[in-house]
Amino acid sequence: MAWYAYCIAERSAFPELARHRRPTPLTGTTGLFGNQTFLFPAADLAVVVSEHQPEDAARMVGADAQLAARDHCRVISSCFAKSTVLPFRFGTTFEDDDALRRSVRSNQRHFLANVERLRGKAEMHIKLLVDDICPETKGMGHQPATVGQQYLSHLRESASRQRERQSRARALSVQMHRMFLPLAEEVTCKRMDSGKMLLDIAHLVDKKTVERYQNKYSTATQQMKDCNMQLSGPWPPYHFVHRDQRTNA
Repeated sequence: MAWYAYCIAERSAFPELARHRRPTPLTGTTGLFGNQTFLFPAADLAVVVSEHQPEDAARMVGADAQLAARDHCRVISSCFAKSTVLPFRFGTTFEDDDALRRSVRSNQRHFLANVERLRGKAEMHIKLLVDDICPETKGMGHQPATVGQQYLSHLRESASRQRERQSRARALSVQMHRMFLPLAEEVTCKRMDSGKMLLDIAHLVDKKTVERYQNKYSTATQQMKDCNMQLSGPWPPYHFVHRDQRTNA
């Protein structure tokens, strides 16, 4: 039987596994496409899985893909309420029991270290939308290379704008770090078609400090009136699980 994998969890967080060595139904939680979820015991860990049928693979890249991705996150969030979790990427599958056991066994030290590192932690996510300080020059983006000096000048201007955007993004991320003082962070920045810059900021925090973090966010929105800010979380630590191991069998 093939398995679809959602996350690694702590076996001790699920009392029903104390008496079982085989996959045990995870009651109250359905997986992708309504499939029953199971707790697959592996030493001190448990892998949260559901049965994976051949037709499920086609649905995951078809019209049902968005719904499937939401269900993937829903199962992980349900487990996160009970345990430290290490989320798998959407679409991770194992061809049978042996493949799943081999993957966990070969990566067990890595998994256990991450569980210990992330125990009691959660991810907070801020989206920061700001005006692009260096809007593109209209009409220059499609000039052919044959225009010579004008084209080279445009390339230099584009490189200069990119450096200024990066400096602006770094300054904003440093400001956010000083405001929120996270345990760890991941920041990405991209230019939107609307002419604005979007910073995606993931902060790792102690679960006990989530309310304090939310209060800091309220203060930040008042101080940074030139930015459009959006907060979500607490989430499982999606951005802070480092996957060096092979997850597809």
